[in-house]
Amino acid sequence: MLRRLLQPVWILLAIIFLIEAWLWDHLEPIVARVVAAFPLARLKEWLTERVDALSPAMTLIVFAVPIIPLFPLKLVGLWLLTHEYWMSAVFTILFAKLLGVGVTAFVFDVTRDKLLEMAWFERLYDFVMMIRAKSTALVEPMKQRLKEIISGNGEGWSARTFRLIQRFRKSVHEAR
Repeated sequence: MLRRLLQPVWILLAIIFLIEAWLWDHLEPIVARVVAAFPLARLKEWLTERVDALSPAMTLIVFAVPIIPLFPLKLVGLWLLTHEYWMSAVFTILFAKLLGVGVTAFVFDVTRDKLLEMAWFERLYDFVMMIRAKSTALVEPMKQRLKEIISGNGEGWSARTFRLIQRFRKSVHEAR
């Protein structure tokens, strides 16, 4: 009973987690292009050399520190939100989120091997990857159903309704 009541919460958390994972996956190549376009490649080399000389625990600090300056930017976004500057707030929060994921992806790429030397971090990393796989498995049937609804395939009220809407739209466009 409780499990059934909590299922929507787990699905929502899975969707949020997958959005984060999607952002990470899609921002990583963008960050790589930015690194290639700017002299960040030299920064990455320099940072990699420095990280190689550090202990895994010190590498954790290197991984965490770049995220700290982004926190005030998120607070600015919240302040804008509370003062009803909706567009500025949304832009600031999204910018901070995308910048944070991009910076984290860049720094994690440099520090990953060293961080994975710590057993607890490796377990945490494996746990996150497991949650990502379970989230994908949890959300995949819903994604498939949405694709079926959107394509008009399948049976049932929603598929028939969607096909009817598609036919109506097609007739309106043909009438022009």
